Amino acid sequence: MTVSDASLSVPVNDKREIFGWAMYDWANSAFSTTVGTVFLGPYLASITAEAAKAYPDGMARLLGIPIAPDSFLPYCVSLSVGLQVLFLPILGAIADYSHIRKRMMQIFATIGAVATILFFFVTQPLWWLGGLLFILANLAFGASIVFYNSYLPDIASEDQRDAVSSYGWAMGYLGGGLLLVFNLIFYLMRERLGIPTGLAIRINLASAGVWWLVFSNFTWARLRSRHPRRTLPPGETYFSIGFKQLGQTLRELKHFPETLKFLLAYFLYNDGIQTVIAVSATFAAAPLARGGLEVDQSTLTMVILMIQFVAFFGALFWGKLAGWVGAKRSIIISLVIWAAVVIYGYGGLKGESRILEFWILGAAIALVMGGSQAISRSLFAQMIPEGKEAEFYAFYEVSERGTSWTGPLLFGLVNQLSGSLRPAILSLIFFFIMGLILLPFVNEKKAIEDARRYSEN
Repeated sequence: MTVSDASLSVPVNDKREIFGWAMYDWANSAFSTTVGTVFLGPYLASITAEAAKAYPDGMARLLGIPIAPDSFLPYCVSLSVGLQVLFLPILGAIADYSHIRKRMMQIFATIGAVATILFFFVTQPLWWLGGLLFILANLAFGASIVFYNSYLPDIASEDQRDAVSSYGWAMGYLGGGLLLVFNLIFYLMRERLGIPTGLAIRINLASAGVWWLVFSNFTWARLRSRHPRRTLPPGETYFSIGFKQLGQTLRELKHFPETLKFLLAYFLYNDGIQTVIAVSATFAAAPLARGGLEVDQSTLTMVILMIQFVAFFGALFWGKLAGWVGAKRSIIISLVIWAAVVIYGYGGLKGESRILEFWILGAAIALVMGGSQAISRSLFAQMIPEGKEAEFYAFYEVSERGTSWTGPLLFGLVNQLSGSLRPAILSLIFFFIMGLILLPFVNEKKAIEDARRYSEN
């Protein structure tokens, strides 16, 4: 016998709960910025390059497979998302059936944070461990975000979701940026403190896990469950029930053609966004240096730091823009800007003013980075049926921030085949163009009506 799944009487638009929900973005964004965007990429590429010196072709070897040092992290991103394709939908189904979204969110947040703390032990002889820990941390990060995103339709009414989603993204940029300030100060003072550069970077990487673990407690204290926990029928396990639930959802996807169309468009354009974010540090440090411009870790971190705080205001602005021109149009505007960014990344940054150009390019990224993702998340929240939130957001998360796979794979292959990161960055325009082609054909009003009709039946 199962416990009734009737909703508990929990109000929406509660400011205290919304703040607690947004604080998870504040907490986990330390992983996205300090680890994914700033320190891990260059550090992992450098220690992998040291390992590659043992071979005449300049490639490192992992289980006998040749790997270009600059491509190692993109390959790890791609593999971690391959695992998410397998695991996230079933985890979402388990969460929707059992009504233990919050508990599952806590478990995966803890796994991700602990794996991030263990980056402290990644040294040159253990360069491969950095990739392994990233795969685990990124997988756990993606799983926790599935449950985090699925709370959006519960905590905010339809007319408030664009604003609440943008607020969550803005808090993420603020939290991630604040830790980055601390990390930058520590990095700049490393010589005065007598700390080697490699050790300073490893301390900064581990600090992201500590930040993630500590500030998540605001979320656990304020985010409330919407349903009583459901017990298992005799002879069943959560995994067996989860597979059955997932199978039923897959059979019912035919009732949501416009939602699926939006997911396809989002999968493509968000792959481009996530890849630009994930490889920006590697791109800045490598091709510019080859052109005679030294971009050290401190300068690069300052640019990323600027991006974080500009993105805070950009996310809030895009929430207002969605209210003025509509959610879908605001996303289309952002994709045009993203396409311009990768074109300029390929052809620009060559003249005497290239440092200034790099800062301006970073500001352009910051303007649209949070907005395009925040509005996509809130628009998708309107298109999914009640009671299936975690399952649908599991499909959504496959191409969410830091978990894209086709973009990093394309970027890594083009870089390895061409020997240059500039053609690799240009190749990402494919994803933005495909998004611009597909998104206008999504009928968001019909998608919302389909979700409501299913929930009422």
